[in-house]
Amino acid sequence: MADTHESWSAPEPSDTLKPLGRLVGTWELSGDSSGTVTYRWMEGGFFLIQDVDITVFGHPVRATEYIGHLRPFGQAPSADIHSWVFDTQGNTLDYVYELEGDTLTIWGGFKGSPAYFKGTFTDDDTNEGSWVYPGGGGYSSIMKRTKRAPR
Repeated sequence: MADTHESWSAPEPSDTLKPLGRLVGTWELSGDSSGTVTYRWMEGGFFLIQDVDITVFGHPVRATEYIGHLRPFGQAPSADIHSWVFDTQGNTLDYVYELEGDTLTIWGGFKGSPAYFKGTFTDDDTNEGSWVYPGGGGYSSIMKRTKRAPR
């Protein structure tokens, strides 16, 4: 009986996910939101994890987000970078991340959604942008990195 494990090789993290590593660290938020978010790599480098502890328009938001490619059992990774948010109010939210140059876009649910965040890195430690919601809602957000992750 032949050993079917001989040709197996461990997968590598996606080159399209790695640029989101510029988010790793702890960030202080201001604008219409306040508080902190911390990004860190999950062991293996396939997922970026965000821990959220912010207040938006007086409402506390505490959540954990997992950011990476969809890869259902036995299938290739998705082209887009997806995320799943679980918060302390029982909400489950999903997003699609896109980083082009210094512009970070986080689409609500699917790429091209009318609900999205668009922010620009003005330097390595600052991202300024806004959440936009259908019907004219949304809020501004300025993130300033207060702590870099150890290398």
